[in-house]
Amino acid sequence: MQRITITIEDDLLAEIDAAAEARGYQNRSEIIRDLARAGLQQSTEGTPQTGQCVAGLVYVYDHAARDLSKRLVQEFHGHHDLALATLHVHLDDDNCMEMTALRGNASEVRHFADHIIAERGVRYGRVVMIPTGEGKQAKARKHGHRHG
Repeated sequence: MQRITITIEDDLLAEIDAAAEARGYQNRSEIIRDLARAGLQQSTEGTPQTGQCVAGLVYVYDHAARDLSKRLVQEFHGHHDLALATLHVHLDDDNCMEMTALRGNASEVRHFADHIIAERGVRYGRVVMIPTGEGKQAKARKHGHRHG
């Protein structure tokens, strides 16, 4: 880990400190690292990811939409190798929310998530993908290197 010096406006630092306190961070370094990671991930959301990843897929849909529940179940059964678990929540008389944990090749996970979100009757959807670096770790072990 390296130590760096940065200059931040007073107003921005006050926002960072308030967020750190509200979220229970022990120090500024921890929250700034997490904010930097989130910013980097957000800035690359449009670029294709490669390698293995884990992901959270969240979507809200109209449970009364014609055959939507059936289509969603068929999609998940057709991609059982990607979906680890799903939480289903009844929001009101018309809407349900599902949160699904996914794992697999990033391009396959992205394609599957985009397909679910695009289904007619899905009102909102978002996927958050996190690279696992499994390919890099396996390669490092093969060559006797470990990264902590």
